[in-house]
Formats: sequence, structure tokens, C-alpha cells
Amino acid sequence: MEYVRLGSTGMKVSRVCLGMMSYGDPAKWGEWVLDEAAAEPIVRRAVEAGVTFFDTADVYSLGDSEEVTGRLLSRIFADRDDYVLATKVCMPMGKGANDRGLSRKHILSSIDASLRRLGTDHVDLYQIHRWDPETPIEETMEALHDVVRAGKARYIGASSMYAWQFAKAQHVAETHGWTRFVSMQNHYNLLYREEEREMNPLCLDQGVGLIPWSPLARGLLARAGAEETTTRAGSDPRIDALYDDADDNRLILERVAQLAGEREVPPAQVALSWLLHQPGLSAPIVGATKDRHVDDAVAAVDLALSEKELTFLAEPYRPRPFRN
Repeated sequence: MEYVRLGSTGMKVSRVCLGMMSYGDPAKWGEWVLDEAAAEPIVRRAVEAGVTFFDTADVYSLGDSEEVTGRLLSRIFADRDDYVLATKVCMPMGKGANDRGLSRKHILSSIDASLRRLGTDHVDLYQIHRWDPETPIEETMEALHDVVRAGKARYIGASSMYAWQFAKAQHVAETHGWTRFVSMQNHYNLLYREEEREMNPLCLDQGVGLIPWSPLARGLLARAGAEETTTRAGSDPRIDALYDDADDNRLILERVAQLAGEREVPPAQVALSWLLHQPGLSAPIVGATKDRHVDDAVAAVDLALSEKELTFLAEPYRPRPFRN
């Protein structure tokens, strides 16, 4: 396993981040989600391979993912400082008018609730899950700064938004002397590369680390060239919503499968390796519900692709609408 700084911070993260959305309560989130007992051997396998970076969110399984994450990591690691823990805030956690968004009220309540569920006194990275158009960004950034000043988070990050929104948030923080975002968790993979237009160059210029979600396009890239489907593929409506450009996708998937065959490795390793070669990329967030998912992610770190191979994979891509 390799370890890199998260953006321009001094904090080191493993080049693979284990996405904890896959663990929690299948009744609340999806039939493909694993409960704690089923998740533990997979998380242990990742840790044994050198993974020290874990990402969850309060909304995943409506809090259960954070609870499972906290219990598993406390059992597996001897010391809290041996791993980097990230969670997120913004999505609805209840039916109340203030149970969502990025108001000061919701942020300060949510960080305390997340810490209780995680069983820790701080998270290493506290991220806004999306942009909140109903809350002034000044209110959000000041509240996040107060979370850091209180010692409840070491750093703050953001996820999926327009580049102008992210630039505005950073400018507001800098102007007031508040904490700035150190990471961007955006939608980025071989089937969706619109982030290369503005967000990725902005982050690269500003020293913000990229930790993309859905690096395997919800499993489509991992199944390149295969006919079988999966439980998640048959029950996740977001797959069609995010990746419905059939003709373009087919060409990319064919090339992933072809290169995987030539290299004699699974397609997932090829797709993740391509992503890891991209500028500013700190660590993709990989979900794993089987041992081989962990093995492929870890192996991708050491799979070097030539410039010719990188171009071969990227060439068929065509612009598509913004999706997050």
C-alpha cells in the first residue's frame, strides 16, 4: 500500500479509501448492504492490506453505517490515531425541517450525533455531502470552522458541486480567516469525466485532494466484458440515472475489458489504476462487499499503465450532462 498526503495537508492517507456505505442495515439502505458480522472480515482484510482511510456519512443506513464503522474500527485498530476517519453531513436524517442541510443548527447537532454513533471524540475529515442552496455559505463555513476549533474535526472537505460553488466557499473561508476545505469527494471515473473541465483543475491548482466516489461507476467498470449481474445492479435505480449513455459507455467498457485481458487482471484493477494515474488524485473511495473487491482495489495501486494504455482507455469518452 502507498500513502500520500491528503491534498496539501500533512495528513497521510492510504491510496485506497474503503467506503463504508456498504455496511449497515439492508432494510434501511439496500439489499446489497452487509450487516456488521458480514462486514467485519472484509474490513479486516482491507486493514491487513494497508488500508487506513475510511469514509462514511450520517445518512448511510440512517446512522447505522456510522455505528458499524465505529465499532469495527475500534475493534480492529489498537489506537485511534492509526486510521483516518471521514464522515459527512447535509442529507435528510429525519422528517423535521431542520433535520437536513448545512445550517449552523444542523451542522452542530449532526457532528455531535455522528461522534456518538462513531464512538469517538473526533473525525479526521468532516465533509459537506452536497451544496445547500437554502443556507448562506458564510453560515456554513463559520459553523464548520467552529467544529474544527472545538476539536471535533481535524479537517473539512466537500462533495459534488459546481466549481464556482466550491471556489466561493473557499473564498469566503479565506476572507474571514476560517478553515478551508482540504478535499473534494466528487463523481469521477472512466464513464464520467466532466469533473476534468473545471473542478479537478481547480483542486489541483489550490492543493485540494481528490477522493472520488463511485470510482467503478457503481460496479459497471468492474463487470466490463461480463454478462452476469449483481444484487446491487438489479436494485439500485441510481445506476441508470448516472450512466445511461449506452453507446459511449459500451465503447469504454469494451476497452477496459480488452486491456484487462491483455494484462491478465480483472477489469476493476484496470479502471482503478487509470483513476489513480490522474493528477491530484489522493484516494478513490471503493465500496467492497466481497474479498475480491478489496484485493482488486489494493492491487490497482501497483498496476502501472503506460501513457498509450491510459489514452486507449480515455479516448472513447464523449461529453455528457452534469450528474452528481
